Amino acid sequence: MAVGIYFLSDTIIKELHSSPSVNSSCLFVVISPGNIIGSGIFVSPKGVLENCSSVGLALIVWTLTGVITAISALCYAELGVTIPKSGGDYSYVKDIFGGLAGFLRLWIAVLVIYPTNQAVIALTFANYALQPLFPSCFPPERALGLLAAVCLLLLTWINCFSVRWATRVQDVFTTGKLLALCLIIIMGVVQICKGHFYWLEPEHAFHPLQPYDMGRIALAFLQGSFAYAGWNFLNYVTEELIDPYRNLPRAIFISIPLVTFVYVFANIAYVTAMSPQELMASNAVAVTFGEKLLGVMSWIMPISVALSTFGGVNGSLFTSSRLFFAGAREGHLPRLLAMIHVNRCTPIPALLFTCISTLLMLCTSDIYTLINYVGFINYLFYGVTVAGQIVLRIKEPDLHRPIKVSLAWPVIFLIFWAFLLIFSLYSEPVVCCIGLAIMLSGVPVYLFGVYWENKPKSFNSFVAKLTHLGQKLFMVVYPAEVIHGYSFIS
Repeated sequence: MAVGIYFLSDTIIKELHSSPSVNSSCLFVVISPGNIIGSGIFVSPKGVLENCSSVGLALIVWTLTGVITAISALCYAELGVTIPKSGGDYSYVKDIFGGLAGFLRLWIAVLVIYPTNQAVIALTFANYALQPLFPSCFPPERALGLLAAVCLLLLTWINCFSVRWATRVQDVFTTGKLLALCLIIIMGVVQICKGHFYWLEPEHAFHPLQPYDMGRIALAFLQGSFAYAGWNFLNYVTEELIDPYRNLPRAIFISIPLVTFVYVFANIAYVTAMSPQELMASNAVAVTFGEKLLGVMSWIMPISVALSTFGGVNGSLFTSSRLFFAGAREGHLPRLLAMIHVNRCTPIPALLFTCISTLLMLCTSDIYTLINYVGFINYLFYGVTVAGQIVLRIKEPDLHRPIKVSLAWPVIFLIFWAFLLIFSLYSEPVVCCIGLAIMLSGVPVYLFGVYWENKPKSFNSFVAKLTHLGQKLFMVVYPAEVIHGYSFIS
């Protein structure tokens, strides 16, 4: 999972414009593989291997997931410059398929995707932080949930208190994932040079540990895709990108191949030190890897990964408010959720809402079920968005498209998408159906809250009083239309 996209959010414009080093006429986005590489690579390898049944197939799944990610990113790049609105696939689905489809994307993102992603990262942090204290067994579930909740509450407070503190936490803790991954890959290369590549030889790599199953292979792709999540985050800030016609494709062609290389080689490194059985028996793969190879220095690995995942929770909280702004601008979310503190410029209501919904997700400590849950819903809307690209080509063939990709790419993605959803539903019907049910529960909410415009005055007055109460409680206001020449939400 992406642990932090480095962009300048609406919530920090005031603070940034007070700095003489920032040009008030533009916003900068750092385009880097750091937007994608996150905690997923430390938790997904176990889930991918369990569902693939062999090392060789697992490496193929990691590679193909990178290829599919690149294809979907190309499709999103065309949509991003054709519909240059911040908000990502929410904005595209809404403009192409209408308000209800866009609202359902927003609904599921607010209630499921962001909270589940943050819960997984927080649980991964807890796993790696506690694993050294329980070397011969798994940490207790209650301890995992409690530490994950403490991590989430602390970082929510930091993000509510100061944007600068939040960005500093992100900068400091990003080094954790880089250190851990560099160590893993370097040690893997050393292992291969020493001749420890038994599980990479074809006759052993493709030896199935259990019979192959198409449904489980589909779940392996969902587990792998969790590690690649973040590839579409630049589409959430298209309006703030400098020269998106050049920078969006550049981000894709540089970042995704590099991330795929890192992920494949990290997994190769894992199996040079561990057997598949040992890898699948570990809840903290990088810790087990460190214990095998680093000896007395093995403490470096859990600390590095814990730092990475702690920063990951912070990054997810830091970026989630962008979707709230986009939704509120279109009238699909209560105005209170898009408001910021009058002095600190932090989106306190949005952060508290995300924190509470994430705490509810922590009721289960089964990370891999949560990943399947969020992966299925994510891919459902990825497919809807890419299908929208084809629909837009048919409905408006003459629309100006600064980036125009071959229609073969969305077709290839949709074929893969259909395979993934059908077999995931077959393999995990309960998890997938719960996600679908939550999504469809947004239909009556949309009809009542958005579609029904002529509500009774008493109801509107009640909502206004609640909003006013929230404003006084959190000391927040709706962002001004223009601050220092930058247009916020109209």
